[in-house]
Amino acid sequence: MDLGTAGLSEQPFPTHGKPLAVITYHSQRAALDMLRETHEHPKGLSLLQGPTLAGKSILIRSYLESIDHDCAVAVVDGKGLNTTNLLLAILHQFGYDIDLSSANELLGLVRVFALQQSASSVPPLLIIENSHDLNPSALRALCELALIRTRTGCALKMVLVSDRSLAPIVNSPGMKAIADRVLHDFHLHPMTRDETRTYLHEKLHAAGAEFPAFVFPNSVCDELWKASGGWPGILDRIALLAIAKGETLPIHREAVEHPALPVGTWDIDVVSNVEKSAGLPPEPPRLVLSSNGSVLQDLKMQKARLLIGRSEHNDIAIGSRFISRHHALIVRHGNSTFLMDLNSTNGTFVNSKRVSNQVLTHDDVISVGHHRIKFIDPHAQRRGDLDGPEFADTAIMKTLEDMRSLLAQENTALMPAASEDLPTLQT
Repeated sequence: MDLGTAGLSEQPFPTHGKPLAVITYHSQRAALDMLRETHEHPKGLSLLQGPTLAGKSILIRSYLESIDHDCAVAVVDGKGLNTTNLLLAILHQFGYDIDLSSANELLGLVRVFALQQSASSVPPLLIIENSHDLNPSALRALCELALIRTRTGCALKMVLVSDRSLAPIVNSPGMKAIADRVLHDFHLHPMTRDETRTYLHEKLHAAGAEFPAFVFPNSVCDELWKASGGWPGILDRIALLAIAKGETLPIHREAVEHPALPVGTWDIDVVSNVEKSAGLPPEPPRLVLSSNGSVLQDLKMQKARLLIGRSEHNDIAIGSRFISRHHALIVRHGNSTFLMDLNSTNGTFVNSKRVSNQVLTHDDVISVGHHRIKFIDPHAQRRGDLDGPEFADTAIMKTLEDMRSLLAQENTALMPAASEDLPTLQT
């Protein structure tokens, strides 16, 4: 069916070039807020991740159209770039036309430009697409750029974009300059069923359809949502194909193709496969201790267990009268982590809910007294059961038994020694 027969004056779902209408949904609006916050933060550097056809390029274009045009912006495709080509691409985007120079000279030029821009107006913004495909030498150059500082912050704001998780790269030892600046580790999510309906109908309306719901009834929108997984780039393609295959209006569900779908970049298996292919061991969880919004400690869980409490003998010692001497225990087993309250006086809370035992998932917030501990582990996406197979292991019980023995020994050591001079009870 041609566009005119479908009541359309323009292509509603173009797969190349600027879209006829930009229809944002919840996850994309959150991503726009993230980009804005990154750009405004003194040390702003964030990761934007989403599978192929998740709408990352349109999202970046929408953001750049909304900012002050006096801001210098470089958008570079990092696919296969080495140090020299990366720096040349950045300088070209910033308006320089340079003959081939040494990598050190190019790095110096970018440094001077970033410092001048930061001093005269606003720091320049560097967006690297396909960051996961940068040559290792280019990644080292990126770390050098991340270290350029002014008196008020960093001279170059950065957004690293990828169609897979960047955690294995950013968390590797050589990338500390990048990891230390990460403000947001953002993963795009797909549209819901209702968001998909709105997206389709608004695009059809922008293309001239007076009655979009007649072209794509709700049942067809729902079928398109299932077929696309809610990813906008895939949705555009199969919606376009459904119109082309349709013979009459309304379009029927049988015209909807069902392609293979990508998985989200937050998916545990995707992260694990990237780490395996790179020959990297899984990163241990991070625990970020804070009080009244200030970070007090940021540590990696390198040991199988961490003890939390007021005593200085704890792994995380918190000097607060609201926290018991031995308040809680965090145990790591395989890729799973669980928290156990040690009969504390004021209790242990996860996401504001009091718990005695709790399997932890990514971004959980543990509350002990007036302190907060954020649990960061992108692998931990599923809140399993302590009775589940991943915890049915004698190693877990042995860890708990060892802890009980340790605590008992310490309690005994703190008791006063028996003395014949002590008074006896009179009966």
